[in-house]
Amino acid sequence: QAQLVESGGGLVQPGGSLRLSCTASGFTLKNYAIGWFRQVPGKEREGVSCTSSSDNSTVYPESVKGRFTISRDNDKNTVYLQLNNLKAEDTAVYYCATRPGRIVCSLDEYGYNAWGQGTQVTVSS
Repeated sequence: QAQLVESGGGLVQPGGSLRLSCTASGFTLKNYAIGWFRQVPGKEREGVSCTSSSDNSTVYPESVKGRFTISRDNDKNTVYLQLNNLKAEDTAVYYCATRPGRIVCSLDEYGYNAWGQGTQVTVSS
């Protein structure tokens, strides 16, 4: 059964770092565009990073550019999201998602058809 599992969330102080993992079972991640999204209760889900399946290009919104880094480890069938210099406003549930095909990724949810269960990131002193 195809499945995505996120891990690595937790409580961290402002300025701290976390590394989130998204591991797939039942399919190979390298054939998919991967997106990381986050959601705060009462707000729309926001794309924070993605990596393309066509050319491994990456996309970040201005709110996280220079602080978040997405990467793939094809041997482990895992995609990571490194979160550095975390701020209180980064607090959210973080989800990874896959979009099939050899495509350039986008931060729009459209086309992402498999989602993990989410991992909570809380930034607080």
